[in-house]
Amino acid sequence: MTEARDTSADPEAAAPPSTTRIGRTIARVRTNFLTGLVVAAPISITIYLTWVFVAFVDWHVTPLIPTEYSPPFSIPGLGVAIVFVGLTMLGVFARNFFGRSIIELGLWIFEKVPVIRSVYGALKQIFETVVSDQAESFKQVGLIEYPRLGMWSVVFVTTETQGEITHHAASDMVSVFLPTTPNPTSGYLLFVPRDEIIILDMSIEEAAKLIISAGIIEPPWHGTQLDDLRAAEWTASRAIERKEHPPVHEQEVEVPRDRVA
Repeated sequence: MTEARDTSADPEAAAPPSTTRIGRTIARVRTNFLTGLVVAAPISITIYLTWVFVAFVDWHVTPLIPTEYSPPFSIPGLGVAIVFVGLTMLGVFARNFFGRSIIELGLWIFEKVPVIRSVYGALKQIFETVVSDQAESFKQVGLIEYPRLGMWSVVFVTTETQGEITHHAASDMVSVFLPTTPNPTSGYLLFVPRDEIIILDMSIEEAAKLIISAGIIEPPWHGTQLDDLRAAEWTASRAIERKEHPPVHEQEVEVPRDRVA
């Protein structure tokens, strides 16, 4: 007599061959569908957002073209091209002496209006910081111990700290922006001593992807033995400093004897 095969421990052996084949086919189709979705979704969304932006600009700019100069048929992107040329010509006009004098007169008028002065000043400072070629903001990515020792956070180095802050705190400090996940446009402004920040090799775009994806998309890194040695030396120095000056939550608190039961 043949021994009966125990199929209780093997669900696939207990199931009919047709059912197992159908399950594998469904799993394969599901995997292929998700792979295609990952490939197609970013491309489709990018194309759609680009088309929406171009259509939005064309819809607002094209009607401003005089009728005698308007083309007889619709040209996608015509409004974007006009805006680009107009901003370029404005930049050329603002860089010469005559244009700069007129713009400074207009800015002087803006600064005299109470409400407009505040809004314009804030917007101008933001655009000059982000767009200006001379600014060194958001050029480096750093790593700091935050919100406590032993826990690390990725930050964007904005500039060297100056002014009243360096007078009251350490003199050699850098201003960093600590973004939040998954929205990096909000975050915290921190002033960190220069020797307490590690400058990373990743670019701003790579760090933004890391933050937005909540750590899922990690940029590639090809470190050398010298980099490993420097990291080990920095970690050892921080460990010694932590041992000599432990955090408040790790310090031993002496309880008065009269309070001991």
